[in-house]
Amino acid sequence: MSHGLLLPMAAHVLLVAALYVLLTIARAPVVWGIGRRPDGGNPWSDIEPRIGANLSNQFEWPLFFHVGCLVLLQFPPTREAPVLAWIFVVGRLMHSAVQILVPDIRLRGAVFTINFLAVLGLWGLVVLAATGHPAG
Repeated sequence: MSHGLLLPMAAHVLLVAALYVLLTIARAPVVWGIGRRPDGGNPWSDIEPRIGANLSNQFEWPLFFHVGCLVLLQFPPTREAPVLAWIFVVGRLMHSAVQILVPDIRLRGAVFTINFLAVLGLWGLVVLAATGHPAG
């Protein structure tokens, strides 16, 4: 039986790669002069800092997601781990969209809760597995 954790981990890596591409595009008018407004301004100037902040966020709480998944790969697979991993990935996609497109910190915090709880659940599975009490 497969762990089902590698695909969600890879999906998060793809999200991070997409954010790097988006940030490069958003910075292109300033860095390379490509896509400047007629007045010389950057059409992405409002959103570029939010993309950068979201990209930085991908190396904070998600670190615990990846470490938890790597630890779980050392134990027999469970049904719960892949479900929690995909919840995390969907939550990260939602969090990125909200942080980049909607300047509503309350909404962003609510969406972050999805990621937060999914990772706590994964770490609960880590503790259960490491103490010899595997989940369902």
